[in-house]
Amino acid sequence: MDRSRLTRNIIIGMVAGLLVGSILHWIGSEEGFIATYLVNGVFDVGGKIFIASLKLLVVPLVFFSLVCGASNLSDGSSMGRIGFKTLGLYLLTTAIAITLALTIATNINPGLGIDLVTTAEYVAKQPPSLTQVIIDIFPTNPLRAMAEGNMLQVIVFAILIGIAISRCGEPGERIRVSLNDWNEVVMRLILMLMAVAPAGVFCLMVTLFANMGLGAIADLIKYFMTVVLVLLVHFSLTYSILLRSLAGLNPVTFYKRFAPVMAYAFSTSSSNATLPITLETVEHRLGVKNEIASFTVPLGATINMDGTAIMQGVATVFIAQAYNIDISLTGYLMVILTATLASIGTAGVPGVGLITLALVLQQVGLPVEGIALIIGVDRLLDMMRTAVNVTGDATVSTIVGRSENKFDENIFEGRNA
Repeated sequence: MDRSRLTRNIIIGMVAGLLVGSILHWIGSEEGFIATYLVNGVFDVGGKIFIASLKLLVVPLVFFSLVCGASNLSDGSSMGRIGFKTLGLYLLTTAIAITLALTIATNINPGLGIDLVTTAEYVAKQPPSLTQVIIDIFPTNPLRAMAEGNMLQVIVFAILIGIAISRCGEPGERIRVSLNDWNEVVMRLILMLMAVAPAGVFCLMVTLFANMGLGAIADLIKYFMTVVLVLLVHFSLTYSILLRSLAGLNPVTFYKRFAPVMAYAFSTSSSNATLPITLETVEHRLGVKNEIASFTVPLGATINMDGTAIMQGVATVFIAQAYNIDISLTGYLMVILTATLASIGTAGVPGVGLITLALVLQQVGLPVEGIALIIGVDRLLDMMRTAVNVTGDATVSTIVGRSENKFDENIFEGRNA
C-alpha cells in the first residue's frame, strides 16, 4: 500500500468534507431534502458505518495482538519493567501537558472580561473512586468484558493468557502459532479498511460541519485558540524532545511516518476507534516490535489523555477568570495532580473529558456549571486533542520499544519499505 498516497487522500477527504459541510450548513441543512437525505442520510450513514467498522476490530485486535506479544515475553520481569516504564511515561506526558496548559493559559487570560451570567447547568456523571477502578481492572467474565469493550479488562485477560501460553511448552507453542495466524488476518482487515478510509473521513467531516458550521467557534474564539496553541506546543515540542532525548530518534521522521493515524484520529475523535490503525502503524511504520506495541498502544488508548488534560487546564483557567475566582498557586498545583491521576481513575468512562473536568473544578472550588459554556466548541477541540492523544501513545511506545531493544530502526527510517 502506498502510504504517502493514503495520507494525501485522507487529507483531501478531510478538507473536502469540511468545505462541503460548511457549504451545506450555510445554505441551510436543518430541514428539507439536504438535511433528510444528504446530511442525516447518505453522509451520516457512511460516517457511522466507517466508525462501526473501526470499532469492530478493536477487541479482536487488542486480544490477539496482546496475547501474541505477552507469550513472546517469557520472562515475567520483562513485562513488569515494560509496564512500569509505560505507565511512568504516560503519567509524565500528562503532567507536562496540564502544566503547559496552565502556564500558557494564565499568560493569555482567555476568560478575562467575559460575562458568564447563565442559567445553564452541566450535571456530570459521578466518576468511580480510584479503588473501584483498580478492582474493575480485573475481569470476572472475560467474554462480557469483550462484549462491552472494557479494554482494561481485555488487556489484563490477554496478558494472563499470553503468560500462560509462554509457560505451557508444546501445547502453548501450537496455540501461539494459531493466534499469530489470527493476528495476521486481523491486520489484513485493517489494511482493507484503510483503503476506503478517505471516503469515511469525508462523510464524517461533512456531517459534523453541516450540523455545526464554523460559527460555533466565534463566541469562544480566545478559549478555542488557547487550547489549540497548547495542543500544538505539546505536540511539536514535548514529544520531539522526548523522542530525541530518550530514544535518540528524529522527530520529523516520526511525524512523517505517523501522519495517517493523526488524520484518522482527527476525523473519528476517538482513541479507541483509531486503535487498530495506531497499532498497525506503530508496528509496521515506526518499527516497534509487537510484544511492546501490543501492550503500550492499547493501554495508552485507554488511559493516556494528554490532549484531554490540556483542555482541562485551559478550561479551568478560563472558568476561574470568567467567574473572577482566584484559585492561587496551590489550586493550580491541585489541578495538575488531579488531572494527571484522573487520566487513569476515569479510564473507560463515557464522556471522560468532561467528567474529569468536573472532578478538577470541584477539587479547586470552581462552579461545575461553567462546563456548559464550553460545550459548544468541545466537539471541534475533541478532534484535535484526540490526534494529540494517539501521538502520545505512539511516542511512548517508540521510546519503550527503543529502550527494550524491541525496535527496528530500518522500518522507522523506511529503508526496507
